[in-house]
Amino acid sequence: MKNILNLLCVFVSVFVFSQAKSVKKVPAKNAVKKGASVSKPNPDLVVVNKDIPVLIPKKKGDQFGYVNQNGKFIIQPEYHIAVFFYEDCNLLNSPNLKVRKFGTNNYATVEKDMISYRIDKTGKRVYQFKDADFGKCKFEEYKQQLFQAYVLNGFYGIIEKSKFVNAADYRQYQIYPQYQYLFIMEGDDVANPMIVASNNDRFGVIDVNNKIIIPFEYSNIKRNFSWKLGKMFEVTKDGTNYYYIDANNKTY
Repeated sequence: MKNILNLLCVFVSVFVFSQAKSVKKVPAKNAVKKGASVSKPNPDLVVVNKDIPVLIPKKKGDQFGYVNQNGKFIIQPEYHIAVFFYEDCNLLNSPNLKVRKFGTNNYATVEKDMISYRIDKTGKRVYQFKDADFGKCKFEEYKQQLFQAYVLNGFYGIIEKSKFVNAADYRQYQIYPQYQYLFIMEGDDVANPMIVASNNDRFGVIDVNNKIIIPFEYSNIKRNFSWKLGKMFEVTKDGTNYYYIDANNKTY
């Protein structure tokens, strides 16, 4: 398990001065400087599911781009690698103060022609990686997982480590061993992790109560950080073409 980035916290102090006398109101025409523009939200960044990113990596042919939650390409496919918009701790802690902003989750890492960039949500390349800009990541204390896979007679189940003492007592299993394979996905909620499972040579996703989240209809589900970073699963039905689905089994 990888440790999770410990975000730098910024504390802003606000001083409020009380006055006995009323303060004269500033005329509305002076409240905003003449010529000031207000940025408008991008109508293409629609939110259908608030639990997943507004932009999702998508492969077309041999290249990756990004689609919105309606499946429309917002950033055209031209990259060999494209990951979720997420923080980059090396840039967040860069010795170069000017590039630290590119480490926030407003940007994503992509690669083209063996060169790595950070792009914004319009697809503009705003930063090209340089070794000299890399800082040292600061990690938070590791969050101990509550559950783990357990193998009995060749089948996989789930146990709660702190309570499990007797393998012969079926009541001590969170999920009694019955699957060909189980893998607990990395996530923030250790009390309710998503679990990649295999049954009858097909993959799906279950929770710790053995409820089926994703039906067993895939030839493989990648055990990567897609759930941690984007609350999504990277799946394939033919063993070659992978794509993302959400926890409702909707395809992107």
